[in-house]
Amino acid sequence: MSGINTMELTAIKTIGELKKSGYTSKSIKDEIRENLILKIKAKENPFPGILGYEDTVIPDTERALLSRHNMLFLGLRGQAKTRMARQMVQLLNEYIPVVSGSEINDDPLQPISRYALDLIEEKGEDTPISWLHRSKRYGEKLATPDVSVADLIGDIDPIKAANLKLNFADERVLHYGIIPRSNRCIFVINELPDLQARIQVSLFNILEEGDLQIRGFKLRLPLDVLFVFTANPEDYTNRGSIVTPLKDRIESQILTHYPKTLETALQITEQEAAINDAQKERVEVSDLVKRLIEQVAFEARDSEFVDKKSGVSARLTIAAYENAVSAAERRAIINDEPKTVVWLSDLTGIIPSITGKIELVYEGEQEGPFQVSYNLLEKAIRTQFKQYFPDPDTLKKKKSTKVPAPENPYKAITGWFDSGNSLDLFLETKDDDKILKLYKVNGLHALVNKHYNNLSEKETALLMELVLHGLAAHSLISKKVIDGKIEFKDLMGSMLNMGSSEHFTEDDFNEDDFN
Repeated sequence: MSGINTMELTAIKTIGELKKSGYTSKSIKDEIRENLILKIKAKENPFPGILGYEDTVIPDTERALLSRHNMLFLGLRGQAKTRMARQMVQLLNEYIPVVSGSEINDDPLQPISRYALDLIEEKGEDTPISWLHRSKRYGEKLATPDVSVADLIGDIDPIKAANLKLNFADERVLHYGIIPRSNRCIFVINELPDLQARIQVSLFNILEEGDLQIRGFKLRLPLDVLFVFTANPEDYTNRGSIVTPLKDRIESQILTHYPKTLETALQITEQEAAINDAQKERVEVSDLVKRLIEQVAFEARDSEFVDKKSGVSARLTIAAYENAVSAAERRAIINDEPKTVVWLSDLTGIIPSITGKIELVYEGEQEGPFQVSYNLLEKAIRTQFKQYFPDPDTLKKKKSTKVPAPENPYKAITGWFDSGNSLDLFLETKDDDKILKLYKVNGLHALVNKHYNNLSEKETALLMELVLHGLAAHSLISKKVIDGKIEFKDLMGSMLNMGSSEHFTEDDFNEDDFN
């Protein structure tokens, strides 16, 4: 095909013209291998938009493709397994020739179906061909328990036999399944363990010998398919398993993973979140809020209440980010504000994005999905707070040592609450009103200004709000979310008035917290 451009190539309409052009056939695995080599030489990323896999999954996948391997992506939910498979389409040639009318994309130079063989025998060099674009060379099937051998491989079609007046011994009565129809294509089976064992057995010959049999017909169809399977490790115990002989026939097993750093997770959410232009124009999202949202997923993956075998998908943070923006947008619409920011109080709106995306263990079910989700958000605030301000835990006096604790920079703030003051931040408060309320807390602005200056008014106020939430997360003041507002009070007063649903632990009563 060298020296022939795409336009000249697709102008070819018969087998005879194709042969004269010098076109040579390649298997799909050789085709992908050659195009991948070109991309590697040009230092192009064959999997654009796949973040965090640059040193792990992508090199493993490239090695598998260079080896002409079928492969299995094994990993928890939301780890871009299917997206990786779909992007392999870009490693295919833009067009390939097929025998016109062939159900299984017969190569004009290497036909395998009875239809193509009979047509070529009848018309010879004048056999018509058509050109198949690479976007059409991808097949995908979600494995479910009801998938049958007929769905994947094929079966006898009695209606076709009746219409063509053929007996059932004639090969032309066959109905091809999705795999034969994906000849010369990439074919993906998602959630492979969900296939019944007897259905998995039907794939043995295709993977090892490259051919198949349908209903005992003595035909050999040497299919040319790149198989990509995906599976979740949880499936091996909860729903099914990959039968050992099938797993043995899949040459490369590639382990996927969640983002290893917060920075990578931030990039993924930024890339995937569906925020329209109107929302971007109206709502500003600070780096602080973005990090808090990502931290929720990291906390969930380490939580004793969340089932680690199920994993925590990147879809959690994407949905949470979208909800946070929408919470701020809704508030701005209610208050007729042209612009706003996502406040920490808006993050109460991301709870519905968390509850449906975490699988709880027994102890978590006892707590309830809402409480677990709320606690994850609190843990995220506690973790991120230490990245911006001094760690309150280092300020507590330790009983085991006589070394005095360092000066407490939060003393003025906690003292203001200890004096009987409280602060109510309503979730739908206007930005200006929220800022005015934050400035009422003694020592709050001074603390933020000491660590961060030259910030805008809203940036300063957001950090002031972080201080309050951070102190509450460290049990230095009390926080309750009730009746559309967040109420901050002194901790001791809240403990003496335990009528709320707020949870306290023994750590909340540690005498060192009040020194």
